[in-house]
Amino acid sequence: MSVNEWKERARLMIGRAVLAPSSHNTQPWFFRLSSPAVIDLCADRIRALPVNDPEDRELAISCGCALMNLRVAAASDGFGVKVQLFPEPAEPDLLARLSFFEQSNASSEEAQLAEFIERRRTYRKRFEPREVSSSAVDQLVEAAKREGARLLPLSTEGARQQAAGLVAAGDAVQWANPSWRRELAAWMHSRRRGDGLTMPALPEPVVQLVVRTFDMGGGVGAKDRELAEASPLLAVLGTDGDHPGGWLMAGQALQRILLVACRHGLQASFLNQPIQVASLRPKLQSLVGTGFPQILLRVGYPGAEIPPTPRRAPDDVIE
Repeated sequence: MSVNEWKERARLMIGRAVLAPSSHNTQPWFFRLSSPAVIDLCADRIRALPVNDPEDRELAISCGCALMNLRVAAASDGFGVKVQLFPEPAEPDLLARLSFFEQSNASSEEAQLAEFIERRRTYRKRFEPREVSSSAVDQLVEAAKREGARLLPLSTEGARQQAAGLVAAGDAVQWANPSWRRELAAWMHSRRRGDGLTMPALPEPVVQLVVRTFDMGGGVGAKDRELAEASPLLAVLGTDGDHPGGWLMAGQALQRILLVACRHGLQASFLNQPIQVASLRPKLQSLVGTGFPQILLRVGYPGAEIPPTPRRAPDDVIE
């Protein structure tokens, strides 16, 4: 394979990698074609959220999701991949180095998940009132386990209500913080920007002004509490370690879960307020009883088709 052929195939794979979810849709990554058949995944700290995510924990999780998509895209394109995390200790923004080799067998589980990369959505509306089958839940739990993480469903009504209460409490804390509101408003864009949270109902300056100015934590918290309590499946994704390596692991596990869920006709969204607010995270940790909670995930059957979230073009994220 020539250098130009490799670059084109790499560009197509990266185009699928960037369809991963990220906090506020910041897309905090870029990719470096450092040598033939090698792609480096790097953190783009310019797109960090210092108020919402002061330790860059969610940034690393988002990059882990992109890493999983890249692995899946590679398998679908007939490549085997060797992944080395943090290959250069002196370069902390270099999160992973992927070395590719061609293989004839592309029937791996990762290759079979590839068709769901484009179909996955972050579904923030109410789900249909249908239960998620126990077999589907088991496969989601296994997907997390495959990546070294744990998916812990909140199966009792008491646990669900406690988690929902923590979500509402997190909303109250975050919205009461003017710095947090300003950061959120800064990432509210029109779709043509290719990133951020799209707000189609009102002009961009109006939405940003309202969010910056008013503490809407009570109303948002009540809505999010209802979403949590009504979710067919509410689960915590956790890891044994709470460090950059563990966060990348959580991201890869999360994306595998989302793709497996999509295979079952399910979609998901996130209620991470109890993890983002430092004082609430130990309470969620006590609720699940093990490990470090990284993501609070709600899963169910979508009631409507929604458009994909805007993304930057591959050429904008390739160095």
